[in-house]
Amino acid sequence: MRVCVCTVVHHPEDARILHRQIRALLDAGHEVTYIAPFRACNATPWRQISPVDVPRATGRRRVRALRAAHRALTEHAAYADVILLHDPELLVGLPREVRRRTVVWDVHEDTAAALSAKGWLPAPARTLLRPAVHHLERRSERRHRLLLAEEGYRARFGGEHPVVPNTTYVADVPPGPPDGRRAVYVGQLSRARGALDMIEMARPLAAEGVLVELIGAADADVRGALRDAQREGIVRWYGFVPNDRALRIAEGAMAGLALLHDEPNYRHSMPTKVVEYMARGIPVITTPNPPAVEIVEPAECGLVVPFGAPDAAAKAVLRLRDDPGLRTELGRRGYETARERFHWPVHAARFVAQLETWAGRSAPAAPVPEPEPVPEY
Repeated sequence: MRVCVCTVVHHPEDARILHRQIRALLDAGHEVTYIAPFRACNATPWRQISPVDVPRATGRRRVRALRAAHRALTEHAAYADVILLHDPELLVGLPREVRRRTVVWDVHEDTAAALSAKGWLPAPARTLLRPAVHHLERRSERRHRLLLAEEGYRARFGGEHPVVPNTTYVADVPPGPPDGRRAVYVGQLSRARGALDMIEMARPLAAEGVLVELIGAADADVRGALRDAQREGIVRWYGFVPNDRALRIAEGAMAGLALLHDEPNYRHSMPTKVVEYMARGIPVITTPNPPAVEIVEPAECGLVVPFGAPDAAAKAVLRLRDDPGLRTELGRRGYETARERFHWPVHAARFVAQLETWAGRSAPAAPVPEPEPVPEY
């Protein structure tokens, strides 16, 4: 099966797109053409894929990237069995040659609800765009196939669509106990994701000898505050790091932070970082977004703090610092739950099988093993 994957919004090394879905397709023996903003993000493509570089869509600068992506999709649609799109913007004005193929929209977020967190959009425009987004979703459901990242997205659509959740790889061997020195965050940094809260909580923690490590790219409106905090020595901000390496940096930390604000888009979206922390035996500190609470509380693998309360988050970190037995037990429970419920290869098999079904294709016969090392991703 030949799959053409396209994004102009996400980083080419996005965890869901590259490290989960594309890796699953490659492992199953399928061919992948990946249309993404490699140069704009200074990303090096994996040698197992066929890369196509396009500009990146950021803020209000989107038209050039979308036109380039549509041209690339038109060029590569002729030989693709499946076209997998990761941005709703790509569905607008999709060329006819592309629409004739099997087009799959991977629904990552509640697009209409997420408008409230997009600071580059003027407030009046957000109100006007919501009906247009709902119309686009209904039209896309009629024309294309849909994959949903959350069970909670089902209510937005009239038909039944398969769910491919954002889970993670969970090692066979349990990780070692968490340390008592670091609290970490992995993911995009923005106001709505608690970036400023984490800077504020880092101040009292730095005085206690605890370092807050922030691993991820940042929205423009919080970069200055992050740079200032790093110069002050109260946080360590790595910037964007590919997901696999970011999680290796996080391993061993005594707390994984998920201080999302009470935004509509987060009320029914599982924070992937929560599952990633659990998989690595890192106790979770989260705000009370329902999907996070529904995971953390039954698993007894973390602490819940109020929205917008960095002081409470700092106290939770110090509680873990001062109680090695508690943090070790929370980490152990998190790992066991993640291994049982959120191990990505289980979902990867269903994801690949679903695309094969829609394409009317199956995986190629397994190749004869060669005496070469397995390629690294």
